[in-house]
Amino acid sequence: MNSSATRNYWIGIIFCIAGASLFSTKAIFIKLAYQDEVNAALLLAYRMLFSLPFFIAAGAWTWAQKKKRGEALPDWRTLLSAVATGCIGYYLSSYTDFKGLEYISAQLERLLLFTYPLYVMLFGAIWWKHRITSAGIVAALITYSGLAVVFGLDLPEGGRATVIGSAFVIACAMLFAVYQLLAKNLVTVMGSVLFTAVALSSSGVACILHQAIVSGGDFAAGTRFLWLAAGCAVFATVLPSFLINAGMARISPQAVAMISTISPLVTISLAVWILGEPFTLAHAFGSAMVLLGVGYYTWADMRAKQRALAEA
Repeated sequence: MNSSATRNYWIGIIFCIAGASLFSTKAIFIKLAYQDEVNAALLLAYRMLFSLPFFIAAGAWTWAQKKKRGEALPDWRTLLSAVATGCIGYYLSSYTDFKGLEYISAQLERLLLFTYPLYVMLFGAIWWKHRITSAGIVAALITYSGLAVVFGLDLPEGGRATVIGSAFVIACAMLFAVYQLLAKNLVTVMGSVLFTAVALSSSGVACILHQAIVSGGDFAAGTRFLWLAAGCAVFATVLPSFLINAGMARISPQAVAMISTISPLVTISLAVWILGEPFTLAHAFGSAMVLLGVGYYTWADMRAKQRALAEA
């Protein structure tokens, strides 16, 4: 690898680390905003309202560039598929996530969300007849043993709220897994930037309409709440989306997947530091098991894909 390629590779690594870290701040912004007003639909609406101009601009610019270069533009069927897929991944999934954070800690939420690759494996086997490997089974056992530890620690204090919140976030992880499976072919056809712009713009409109319908058009919110919603939009949504895309253009998807394992560590650190959430040795043990399980599955999946490519 020459010096230019090496520099480009390390820039990609830095972009992905920054993107994964910024994505991890989402739960912190949400929990801080909930100190003013616990309203998942309102916060989600403002998050997407502040994000929309960036994604619309990115989509319009990418569309214009494709047209200028004479590249094939996606047809209406493909665009509608991207809209529907985006609404699954960033409207339904995001709403259940935001709703879950009304009930549980940022630490438990991040660990529950981090398990979505295992749901990708499960749903891929159910609907697309993908094979469930022994590595996937081992990873699931390790991961859910760790989750059981952290859930058990939070349950005595949270009680019913812990159960409700965890159910919402598990639903979020499942919906995001479905989004990942559906998005794969659309990204190949449309390109990552255009697909991301269409998916997030459409889901943003859905989030805003949701709040308008359930509240009767009431979008009243305090100044601090709005600043935190804007921070969630810019620093935990827009910037990391573009940083991850820029990183993926420079390094392999496998490297991106491995780098993303830092996300729970960042969220846990910020939750303890900023929110004052408890973090005991038992929390550390349970969290480590979740990281180990998902990390092992990601590594095993990468190795399997590399072997398949080598044999092709």
